[in-house]
Amino acid sequence: MSLLTEEVRALEGRTAVYTAPEPMGAAAGRYFGLAIGDDNPLYSDPDFARAQGLAGVTAPLTLVCETNQYAGLPMDHEGYAGHTWGLDIPGTRQVRGGNRYVFHRRIRPDDVVTATWRIASVTEKVTGSGSPMLVIGSTATYTNQDGEALAENAETIIFVGLGPAS
Repeated sequence: MSLLTEEVRALEGRTAVYTAPEPMGAAAGRYFGLAIGDDNPLYSDPDFARAQGLAGVTAPLTLVCETNQYAGLPMDHEGYAGHTWGLDIPGTRQVRGGNRYVFHRRIRPDDVVTATWRIASVTEKVTGSGSPMLVIGSTATYTNQDGEALAENAETIIFVGLGPAS
């Protein structure tokens, strides 16, 4: 059973772009810090942030990568409201292959974030036990309203076939 159909192969190059409807705001960084258990005063104390060389408060680095914070997407069947490719490959189970992040600078409350996702690669491999698997590589670039690079994310999603490869 090959998982690399023409329909799946055609996913390569697909893009999705999300632009926040407003600036991130100082509260978003403060609340995100609280939500992840990070009480760094960089997120809540402007004087402390300025003493560290910043223009003011900032947010935890990964906030910019959480499109559910600003994309305005509807929740999926699992309650997630951020970017997904919505891929359903019958006869497989989905496994996260990992993420690699590069942060160019800390986000500021006045940043209006645009996330641009792209499927960079679709390849088929075979597991050690002989099951087919699709490896889908995506990239996301996050920029602000001036086109300034904020961060990059390379993500791998793997679909493992539930039967043997043919």
